[in-house]
Amino acid sequence: MKLIVFGATGGVGQEFVKMAIKQGHKVTTFVRTPEKLHTKVDVNIIQGDAFDEAAVAQAINGHDAVVSCIGSTEGPEKHTSIQKMGRNIADGMEAAGVKRIVYCASAGINGEIPGISGKMVMKMLEKPLKDHRAALDYILAKDVIYTIARPMGLKNTPLELDYVESFDSVPHTARSIPRASVAHFLLKALTDEKYDNQSVGLASAK
Repeated sequence: MKLIVFGATGGVGQEFVKMAIKQGHKVTTFVRTPEKLHTKVDVNIIQGDAFDEAAVAQAINGHDAVVSCIGSTEGPEKHTSIQKMGRNIADGMEAAGVKRIVYCASAGINGEIPGISGKMVMKMLEKPLKDHRAALDYILAKDVIYTIARPMGLKNTPLELDYVESFDSVPHTARSIPRASVAHFLLKALTDEKYDNQSVGLASAK
């Protein structure tokens, strides 16, 4: 597949690019700072700003699917940055006729983390969760085939393939998951129809 990745210099994005290239996909990264990208061989690198609507739309054109690993940015718009970038991606997909998107969000975007501790976590992450939710509401209002990943806390540990998935709420283990495992899920979801139009909670099994 011809994939374009937004947020490719983040932890999950870096892992995704590496895995996608290894599996033979044609990968384009849209990044503000190309020197931060770890994998540069066999990658088409477009330097650009995801706040630039025209540049995003141009970059998406000609691809089969969009992968979003975007997160909040610093600066005066940091609490609305995800939704603004998400809107540009959604509009760019619509203009290019691209239907498929896999999107890395976070557990809690649906208010689904149970218990008192869950409420505390969602309160602590209130602003980024609200930002992701606004981006997704806009994207899902378009004619798209989506998969949303909702990982629990992220950690920089080796890939685990036995991670737990939940289509309804958060996985029963509720454990932080390696960034590499989230990337593995995003790549898997692209080619498995059971993940079409699904929001999936992810957690480590151990």
